[in-house]
Amino acid sequence: MSNDIMKKTTLATLIFSISFGAMAAEHDHEHFSDIGNQGGKAATQATIKYNQDFSKTLNYKDTRAFENNNRGLIATFDQETGDIIRNSFDFIDPDVANANKSPSSVNPSLWRQAVLNQAATGLYEVVPGEVYQVRGADLASISFIRSDNGWIAYDVLLTKEAAAQSLKFFQENVPKDGDLPIVAMIYSHSHADHFGGSRAIKDAFPDVKVYGSKHITKEIVDENVLAGNAMSRRTAYQYGATLSRHDHGIVDAALAKGLSQGSITYVQPDYELNHKGEFETLIIDGLEMIFMDASGTEAESEMVTYIPSIKTLWTGELTYQGMHNLYTLRGAKVRDGLKWSKKINEMLHTWGDDTDVLFSSHSAPVWGTEEISDFLKMQRDAYGFTHNQTLRLANDGYVMQDLGDKIYDVMPSSIQKAWHTNGYHGTYSHNARAVYNMYLGYFDMNPSNLNPLPVEPQSVKFVDYMGGSDVIIKKAQIDFNKGEYRFVATVLNKVIQAEPKNKDARQLLADTYEQLGYQSEGAGWRNIYLTGAQELRIGTKPGAPKTASPDVLANMTIENLFDYMAVRVDSLKAQNTPFTLNVVLPDTKQTFFVEMSNGNLSNIKIQDAINADATLYVNRSDVTKIILEQTTLETLFESKSAGLTGDKTVLNKLMGALVNFDEKFEIVPRPVKGEEVDAELYEAHTAH
Repeated sequence: MSNDIMKKTTLATLIFSISFGAMAAEHDHEHFSDIGNQGGKAATQATIKYNQDFSKTLNYKDTRAFENNNRGLIATFDQETGDIIRNSFDFIDPDVANANKSPSSVNPSLWRQAVLNQAATGLYEVVPGEVYQVRGADLASISFIRSDNGWIAYDVLLTKEAAAQSLKFFQENVPKDGDLPIVAMIYSHSHADHFGGSRAIKDAFPDVKVYGSKHITKEIVDENVLAGNAMSRRTAYQYGATLSRHDHGIVDAALAKGLSQGSITYVQPDYELNHKGEFETLIIDGLEMIFMDASGTEAESEMVTYIPSIKTLWTGELTYQGMHNLYTLRGAKVRDGLKWSKKINEMLHTWGDDTDVLFSSHSAPVWGTEEISDFLKMQRDAYGFTHNQTLRLANDGYVMQDLGDKIYDVMPSSIQKAWHTNGYHGTYSHNARAVYNMYLGYFDMNPSNLNPLPVEPQSVKFVDYMGGSDVIIKKAQIDFNKGEYRFVATVLNKVIQAEPKNKDARQLLADTYEQLGYQSEGAGWRNIYLTGAQELRIGTKPGAPKTASPDVLANMTIENLFDYMAVRVDSLKAQNTPFTLNVVLPDTKQTFFVEMSNGNLSNIKIQDAINADATLYVNRSDVTKIILEQTTLETLFESKSAGLTGDKTVLNKLMGALVNFDEKFEIVPRPVKGEEVDAELYEAHTAH
């Protein structure tokens, strides 16, 4: 077998990327045209008026979230800890007095959220002597709960580096017992910002006992493998991975300021909760903790926790200071808004009367039984409202495209006026459309939408029917000047899909996206619009996806591996190279039958090897080493640690049918290489 084929069996960089968005910016040095200061043009008069009018609907007198945010502050970040994610947001003054002083290029509600998150600056006491949080060092917070002989770390951030620095900061600044060990580590759910720092805790305390939500390891792998490349590219848009941090760029990540940079790790739990039922009570180092399964809400694997001795409720990511995603824009399965609402209701009625403190993965805690009750009811009703009213409207004939606007028309004033139900992470617009899609799918039953032309030929026809691109651009400029950006974006997108080299259309569309970004209340919406504008102007420069850590990759099953290979198969190549293959794993006593037929790769676990073109013998432990690039199949063959019998060309056929995905695939048409452009724009977009 050739070395080239063997090299393709080292799959670590191809198999799996954490799609949550741990990104490091990389730049493609392509040219672009004129722009203002700081990588973005100024807000137009239409945007200024839009944001001023929006501001008038907001209740700035309600500063309760700021009061809760500042409560219990023990120590503000030193330079080393603060630099993890915060140093480049210094243009945002965290004083509450700044909350209503938004720049013209930022939606005033989003600006207020950015100020609130900027105010999270260190170690906080949640329950005196019992519960502490480090907030603001990463997208999530890390919590420390006192037990008999040490501390329980709950949700341990996105990266090993952020967790290590936060642990050190906690130990140095907690009023007492900072020298005690971390005796247990708990993951509330299967998203990377809650387990990614786990190796830092494990390295510091090798005897730590690890607990996770039900099926957490399976869900971590399942959610991110098959569409991982697309998710990673889309994540660069949603989180503004390549945007500069200033008032013309990224200002906030809704849940916190942003993502730490470093290594995403995963220490597999010693014990998964709630396999025995919806509720499970454990005594962890002398501390009674009651865990309620909440899987299928914000994450496929999730739980919340009640601690009776201190009357404290941990809500995981079911609540925060804002509306969350029922559909996450990076791409994922739609989440069940009704179940989400019911789980919050269950928390309220199970523990609400006996809860003095509510804390969670994101945002500041809430104190006091009455305030907690009000908070949970409003959060419950926001998700319930979105689910129930979307279906009410759908049952009256409203379709997905209309629901994004209509949901706001039927919103009760109480939800509209509450800060902690605003659409910073998940907007009501895209959440309502997600509910429709969950129940009814993408098709609205209008026959004209049943079988439309593909994007490019449809766009060519549109441009032709509307009199050509020059006519469209002229009309679009008039509407742009009026501030009618949504339709301008729609029609100019048709032009650039039909004529990707049309520089005038591309520049005007970039300007349009930018103004839409400036008007957006949702952080994800802002980042998507501004990233689209940036790529239209200067080309694709996505954040470089960090491949999953060895900890995560090592937990891929053989089924995961072959399912992912099946997604990489080019069916037209594979249709001419059918084969069958047994894969025997002696160390785990497992056997799989793999078949390439009709351009499709299938796999199934079987009891014993059956008649096949070839049989591959390889230990499961060695498959893990191949995935982690610690060895190759060729090396294993040479050492007799693996073997292949039968048709020796089978692996060549398999590898020859696989494609490598483009990590920088085009979302908007890129500038044409060699295009003459203004150097000022390039400097503005790359200097920050």
